[in-house]
Amino acid sequence: MARTPSNMLALGTKAPTFTLPNILTDSELSFGQAKGQKGTVIVFMCNHCPFVVHVINEVVAIANESMPKGVNVVAINSNDVEKYPADSPELMKKFAKENNITFPYLFDTTQAVAKAYDAACTPDFYLFDSNDELIYRGQLDDSRPENGIPVSGRDVRAAIEALLSNSAVNTIQKPSIGCNIKWK
Repeated sequence: MARTPSNMLALGTKAPTFTLPNILTDSELSFGQAKGQKGTVIVFMCNHCPFVVHVINEVVAIANESMPKGVNVVAINSNDVEKYPADSPELMKKFAKENNITFPYLFDTTQAVAKAYDAACTPDFYLFDSNDELIYRGQLDDSRPENGIPVSGRDVRAAIEALLSNSAVNTIQKPSIGCNIKWK
């Protein structure tokens, strides 16, 4: 299994805007519509990556906990579905249903959004504050498939908690590790 690290977009970067199809609602959704009042987590993910499958329950738990507090979660799949049909919009719907995903799961057909975020792997996490400025990017936690470390969401949870308590987010951030985005 490939182990591609995040590119670690510069902290303070303004969130690149987008409008993409939300496969859960069959409608278009923009960053402005999707963002939370207090902050927004953008996670690049897909259906078939073992790194995503390993953490998806924790991602859903974090979304369910943070969204009522004003921090929305938005997932984006940017993989080339011609080469990787397991990531098709139809199977995204199935994956979302099987994993109780209620947050938007968007499809980046052109891969322009992944490029704008300098996303490299799945999963790849970004947390923007209420001013749409990047305050965290990198890993969910230290757990990886087969490393024996339990999935906790520690790093993303700590960043969200700091945001919600108006505390400084730790600037020592580790890159995520996962499958590379499947570029066209």
